[in-house]
Amino acid sequence: MIMPPRVRKFVLTAHVTSSVGWIGAVVVFLALAIVGMTSQDAQTVRGAYLLMEPAAWSVLVPFAFASLVTGIVQGLGTHWGLFRHYWVLFKLLITVFATIVLLIYMETFRVMARVAADPSTDLETVRNASPAFHAVLALLGLLVAAVLAVYKPRGMTPYGRHKLREQGLP
Repeated sequence: MIMPPRVRKFVLTAHVTSSVGWIGAVVVFLALAIVGMTSQDAQTVRGAYLLMEPAAWSVLVPFAFASLVTGIVQGLGTHWGLFRHYWVLFKLLITVFATIVLLIYMETFRVMARVAADPSTDLETVRNASPAFHAVLALLGLLVAAVLAVYKPRGMTPYGRHKLREQGLP
């Protein structure tokens, strides 16, 4: 079922807003990770790692789910579909994969916060390059999804071609 234009525009706005918010949040996490790895101030280093877990739960995870849900709603409610065009399918796969990795990574944030909270832990043990590495990968994946959304490369999946033939279109 195709959404009416007003609903479609509302869902599109929600999708773009949540996706851009997710990208922005990942950039902030990259900045926090860099601060945690490079700062010479022990409180700043510990604070960066202590902040990551609650901030991820309150910003990264909600944006990830909002982006995923609004993207699925868009796919189901527009002529693009979820499985008709390769670019939509790739965006969906990128978003699902990034969301799953984020949820799995939340345990790592919890462990890093626990290590950072222990004042007897050596500062070099607190420092961890993993958040920067994951933030860079997430940023690259989300930017690829954004490029796909803007350029919409041609190419229909076999399912999409089948649906066109069902509708009597060439």
